[in-house]
Amino acid sequence: MRGDLCYNLTSMELRDSEKMHQLNALIELAALINSSLDIAEIRKRSIEAAVKLTDAETGSLLLMDEETGELYFDVALGEKGDDIKKIHIRKGQGIAGWVAGHGETVIINDVQADPRFFNDVDKKTAFKTRSMICLPVKLKARLLGVLQVINKRSGYFVPGDSEILTALSNQVAVAIENARLYDQMRETFYATVHALADTIEKRDPYTGGHTRRVMNYSLAIGEAMGLSDKEMIDLKLSAILHDIGKIGISDKILLKNEHLTFDEYNAIIMHPGYGAEILHHIRELREIIPGVKWHHEKYDGSGYPEGLKGEAIPLIARIISVADTFDAMTTDRPYRKGLSSSEALDELKAKASSQFDPVVVNAFVKAYRSPADGAPGIHG
Repeated sequence: MRGDLCYNLTSMELRDSEKMHQLNALIELAALINSSLDIAEIRKRSIEAAVKLTDAETGSLLLMDEETGELYFDVALGEKGDDIKKIHIRKGQGIAGWVAGHGETVIINDVQADPRFFNDVDKKTAFKTRSMICLPVKLKARLLGVLQVINKRSGYFVPGDSEILTALSNQVAVAIENARLYDQMRETFYATVHALADTIEKRDPYTGGHTRRVMNYSLAIGEAMGLSDKEMIDLKLSAILHDIGKIGISDKILLKNEHLTFDEYNAIIMHPGYGAEILHHIRELREIIPGVKWHHEKYDGSGYPEGLKGEAIPLIARIISVADTFDAMTTDRPYRKGLSSSEALDELKAKASSQFDPVVVNAFVKAYRSPADGAPGIHG
């Protein structure tokens, strides 16, 4: 009797320890979801947690394509993950399709004997599915997708496994919805930024496409220089809005086809400062002010508005300076024809270390490819 009691206490302690481990894992995942904007990483980590918590071999997350109604593999762990991601499943097809159609969780410990089993995935990956838990990922009543863990390493999947997966799937649903809302806000944000840039560009019919080209040149330089993801985002926004301050310059000066007078020149060099003032009122854009304010500074200190020199000029501004100047040199104007791309590249190289950062010029020259080169890269 005493031995049975000790055995029961030990079993209870093991179960309590396992539950504590599962709870800690869910808390850690919740913290990750609430603190990170890397949505793809969150979903991957969620499926990794599902596999670990249920002692499964592998797992996957299938999301619902709202246009086609099909399920596609968003996360597929294992060596064959990339192959699996090519497969789409109709609602009602296979176990995952059945779960999506019925909105119910299933535990199947002999998958091969289940008439709903869709074995195309196994055939394409040379993987044998033995057991599975498959459950819907829902936000309130809306189906977002399906989560599944496959092949219990020891024993059988039990209701306790599905309970922990249900708690986890609720967090995955929150992460998916956060991603959707974030994408919507980001699209609206970029649309607004492009609209601001277009407002300036439409004032000058001779600079059509200038903003897009400067953005593309700048991003190519940034990529060649190995900028981080955050730096690339700031560079993109800065390049799009680098001339936003021209909204404060009169058309009489901005559209003048002859050389500017002294007073007119002094007026037009105010536009970087105007741009900085405009962006200062938009909290989300304050970090890109350096690229907008100082993109007309020169490496030798002879630029404007503050005569900054060398690396005192923010890197993003040094990059936009090269991209902006290259596009200006190669664009036709009423009073002159633009240079060829090779002539403009030679001009950039000639003015490296004086007007431009030589490192940035070198990155641009390496990244640039004319269409005749037949090589990947940025094109004029």
